[in-house]
Amino acid sequence: MNIKINTFTLKMIAIVSMLIDHMGAILFPQYIILRYIGRIAFPIYTYTLVEGFMHTRDIKKYMVRLGIFALLSEIPFDLAFRGSVIYIQKQNVFFTLFLGVLMLYLLLKSRNRIQSAALVLAILLLSEFLRTDYSSMGLLMILCFYVFRDNKVMKLLGVAAINVFLMGRVQVFAIPALIFIALHSGEQGPKCKKFFYGFYPVHLLALYLISVII
Repeated sequence: MNIKINTFTLKMIAIVSMLIDHMGAILFPQYIILRYIGRIAFPIYTYTLVEGFMHTRDIKKYMVRLGIFALLSEIPFDLAFRGSVIYIQKQNVFFTLFLGVLMLYLLLKSRNRIQSAALVLAILLLSEFLRTDYSSMGLLMILCFYVFRDNKVMKLLGVAAINVFLMGRVQVFAIPALIFIALHSGEQGPKCKKFFYGFYPVHLLALYLISVII
């Protein structure tokens, strides 16, 4: 039985997983299993980010779109997780994804391996300085999916190693995400671009409002 899933289905799995994770973090922190389920989301997001980077017609427009949603999501993110309109100690995941695409774009433009290594290191350090969600480890996942994009085994093993050996603890529950990624058919399916971008800030704001009400 040959089971394959398209990009739309893959993103929906990530969204459901993320929603469960954030419900656990914001509304039901006593149920740690919700956070375990939520670990599935980010590897899928990094994988689809690289796929989007490789197939987009306009990389700069792609970066601008990520940057805009990073800014739009910051207040909902801070409200949901810190109960504050502004919290500069942590930045939402769209900043990580933006830096990931910037990193890949700079790699395309780099002239040699030394320059490439320096650029990657600079972006990794920047993510740590800004304290973006998943920070440098998230960027390493993006880099792994990109560098081994033509080698399914290596990219899956590489991302698994990052989650287990470099991140550890609860992040080991991200491994099931690799099963869904391995089943990706490469087909797009319905795009629903506005929905996938808009869901992040909207659901965070909704969860915050629910937490205030209850």
